[in-house]
Amino acid sequence: MNRRKQKKLTHRLVWAAAVGDTHTVRTVLRTGVDPELPEADGTTALYAASVHGAASTVRALLRAGALPDTESRGLTDGTPLCGAAAWGHVATVRELLAHGADPNLREDLGTGRAPLRWARDAAGGPHPETEAVLVAAGAVEDPAREPRTG
Repeated sequence: MNRRKQKKLTHRLVWAAAVGDTHTVRTVLRTGVDPELPEADGTTALYAASVHGAASTVRALLRAGALPDTESRGLTDGTPLCGAAAWGHVATVRELLAHGADPNLREDLGTGRAPLRWARDAAGGPHPETEAVLVAAGAVEDPAREPRTG
């Protein structure tokens, strides 16, 4: 696949993932585009689907080879699990954990918040059900590892 076609397909994949259009995501994935490739702004399809709570789209991307802990870098930074936890998307959190997402992986290349902190302290939170799922998966509260906020 040439670079231009790959760029267009990646853009289409990320857009479809962001709006939870699982049918289009599967169609684009059948072209052979790598689900790990970020769009030009650095956003990955898995992050886009996760932050919007599109659990079935997340499942399709993970089954196609997207790695659950790949961080988006650029316009939208963060890990898929942090994005889903911040918005309380418990079904998406479960899907990511079932596919091996690290419940203690902090975003910003290990210097930012962990998923549990996002579930507890996000602007739209707290999300107690999401917190419970993360704790059951082994997430721990470790203030020494978390950056100070406020």
